[in-house]
Amino acid sequence: MDIQQFNDSIEKKEMPKGLSLLLQALWHDANGDWQKAHELVDGPEGKAFARIHAYLHRKEGDLWNADYWYKRAGEPRPSINLTEEWEILVRRMLALP
Repeated sequence: MDIQQFNDSIEKKEMPKGLSLLLQALWHDANGDWQKAHELVDGPEGKAFARIHAYLHRKEGDLWNADYWYKRAGEPRPSINLTEEWEILVRRMLALP
């Protein structure tokens, strides 16, 4: 799957089968379900989960909590807008350059 197919699935509101939990979280976030996205990344261990968790708390406006999760992910809070951050995360999770 590439980013265009992922974005098309968001427009159609039809989640593709076989998405990782990380991509499911980003998919739900793009469809306006922050709570579901957060549920998917709140619990599993690993830097990728922490990174998406950080993004979600930044989006929520809870920067203190976001910074905690960015630190767990081993990355600083980016100075880009949320749309750009979301796309970078999707590309990373799809293993695209």
